[in-house]
This record gives sequence, structure tokens and C-alpha cells, in this order.
Amino acid sequence: MNAAFLTSEIRKKGSFLCVGIDPVMELMPDHLKRQKDSLIQFCTTIVDATAPHCVAFKPNLAFFEAYGLAGWHALEQLIGYIKTNYPDHFTIADAKRGDIGNTAKAYAKAFFEVLNFDAITLSPYMGAETIEPYLAYEGKMAIVLALTSNKGAFDFQWNENGQGPHLVEKVVAKTQQLAYSDRIMYVVGATQDAQIRALRALAPDSFFLMPGIGAQGGSLTDAFDAAKTKDVGLIVNSSRGIIYASSGTDFAEIAAKEAQTLHHQMQTLLYI
Repeated sequence: MNAAFLTSEIRKKGSFLCVGIDPVMELMPDHLKRQKDSLIQFCTTIVDATAPHCVAFKPNLAFFEAYGLAGWHALEQLIGYIKTNYPDHFTIADAKRGDIGNTAKAYAKAFFEVLNFDAITLSPYMGAETIEPYLAYEGKMAIVLALTSNKGAFDFQWNENGQGPHLVEKVVAKTQQLAYSDRIMYVVGATQDAQIRALRALAPDSFFLMPGIGAQGGSLTDAFDAAKTKDVGLIVNSSRGIIYASSGTDFAEIAAKEAQTLHHQMQTLLYI
């Protein structure tokens, strides 16, 4: 699934919402905790509830790996479930891998061939070599960590030292020069209003994956205004604000309502 297909789905649905799937047993409804295969039941129920309102799903691997083999099995089941039932939804492995050489090639094979994700998040700290093996896959996307939504982003990514380009600007400029750079997306936090426009100028045609809306203080309208392109150019992620909006037996219904609220807001922004 390439950027053009993602743009088409966004315009067709009137949504640029990505639902993050972070399964935490302690936060799940009590009635699910007592059931066999509670991890996959929770995840697939969330997918069914929110699919009408989003264009992407982003399982965060840490929350699956924390449960060992059971968690990894649930991840395999989940991506298979999405691919079978919602084949037009963009799937992101939120893995933040960042290695080089044969290791990077092995990661790319694992996530793109074995698990069949459409995209993976990557840390570029070791240089362009961390990104290039993923760009060899036609129809897949590499999502490079650029400016994240946390306060620590200003420790290294955007360090106000007044000595030339910020690290994140170097990351974006360098990766834009790579072969198949049209297969690159960037993580750009919606909380960083002042910096979004600067990064958009460096990557005028690339998609931004934007976390940080809601609880972290990011504004959907401000993020859209700063990051939008003629081809939309962004997907906005919401995780716990949707999937844990309720801890009762109505958790799926409430998750759907939260996703629908964002969907309606996005429709307004897209069509005004």
C-alpha cells in the first residue's frame, strides 16, 4: 500500500485517523480478563468497532512483546485479522527498529514479508543505512522518527543551541535524498506546532504520522493546518484516548464513539 492509495482512502472515507492498539491487561474490561485469548479478543473487538472511522491501525509491539509468546501470537493473529477483514486499512508496526546491514534486512523481512505490515516505524540514529533496506520493498512504507511528541524531543531532536540545523532537520533532509524517498513517512508530533511547518518545508510531499492529539495537548486543527499538503499528507494517531475510553462492557461502543468524534472533526477539516 503506497502513499497514493492511502490518500485515496482518506478522501474516500473523510478520515485521516490512525487507531493505535496498545493492549494492557490491567486496563482491559474485567469481563475480558477472565476469558481465554483475552489479548486478541480485545484487539479484534477494537478493530471492528473503529474500522468505519479510521484508515489505519498501529499495533505498538512493546505491548505485545510484554506478554512473551502469547503476545507475539496475538500480534500475528491481529495483523491476519485486519488483512482479511479490512484489507484497505493501512497497517503500521510501531516497532522503532534502528539497525543496519543484515539485521535491518532481517527486520524488513519479518515485518513486511512474514507479518505483512504496510509500514514500520524506524529510528534513524545509525544513519541512512537503517532506512534503506526497507525502501527496497515496493508498496511498503518506512516511517522515520523525526520530531516526536514527548518533551524529550528537545534533548536531541530539536536542541535549541543556535548552531546550524537541528538534528531532526538533518534527518529529514538526508532521507529525502535517498532512492525511493517517496516510500518514506515521518513521525512528527502534533504537540510541536512551531516546528511542524519547518519540517513540512523540508519534506513537502511526504506523509506525516502525527501522535500527540488530545491527552498530550496537541490540537487536531493546528496540526492539520501546519502539516497538510495538496494530497492531505498526514495521518493522526490516537491510542488510549480511544481504546481505553471505557473499561466496562460497553468498551467497544465507547471506543467507536470516540473514533467517530475524531472522524467527524476530520471530515470538517478536509471539506471546508
